[in-house]
Amino acid sequence: MAIDPSTTPKGHVLLVNPNSNSRTTDLMAGIAAGLLEPEGLQVVGMTAAEGPAMIIDPVSLQDSARHVQTAVHSYLDGPGGSSVVAVIVAAIGDPGRSAMAGDLDIPVVGIGQGSIAAAVGSGRRFGMATSTPLLAGSLASLVEEHGQSQWFTGVRLTPSEPLVLAADPEQQFQELLGAVLEASRDDGAEAVIIAGGPLSDTAQRLAATGIAEIIQPVPSASSMVLHVLAEQQLATPRNRLEAGR
Repeated sequence: MAIDPSTTPKGHVLLVNPNSNSRTTDLMAGIAAGLLEPEGLQVVGMTAAEGPAMIIDPVSLQDSARHVQTAVHSYLDGPGGSSVVAVIVAAIGDPGRSAMAGDLDIPVVGIGQGSIAAAVGSGRRFGMATSTPLLAGSLASLVEEHGQSQWFTGVRLTPSEPLVLAADPEQQFQELLGAVLEASRDDGAEAVIIAGGPLSDTAQRLAATGIAEIIQPVPSASSMVLHVLAEQQLATPRNRLEAGR
């Protein structure tokens, strides 16, 4: 569901990257902007001031939650905070998302949350392919948190270390391609999530191959933001009144 730009209040979507890597932030913010800016929403990319360059294990994932919350609350309390209409947590494990969703009066969407919703659709089997093997358990827990375990075929992993692949985009592509093929061919996944914000470039390349139904995390979260904001528009008293005329 898209927002009607003519009725959308001018606002910003804050995309916060829990990885302290500004290049990754720019990459993900650019992808989100391609979907959100045509709908009248400006994307602000923010990099966590502290934390690892790449989240690769459950400890760094858990620790990053507080860095995300600190960054978001600091921005919202600043001069540009009043214009923010939604927040995207741009790490596949969605650190800090659920806590902020309870604290804030604006939508808070995680790229993991958005990916799972997009992958399962109205009911289809889905898997994940990732370069971070130590996060496999956390990813399965996230699927369970959203009540979609019955559709989940599991996590397929690349053989090389995540930081090695981060430094070699071609090797990253080839190894994730192999993981996608395993998920779809061997596990019966009808859709495969490329599980990692820093993998966004490779996710785009894999989607272009047509080898499988590839779910890209940042576009999935961006689409969810549009859906939630559109639902909010329809729920306003003015729109309910006009709908009854």
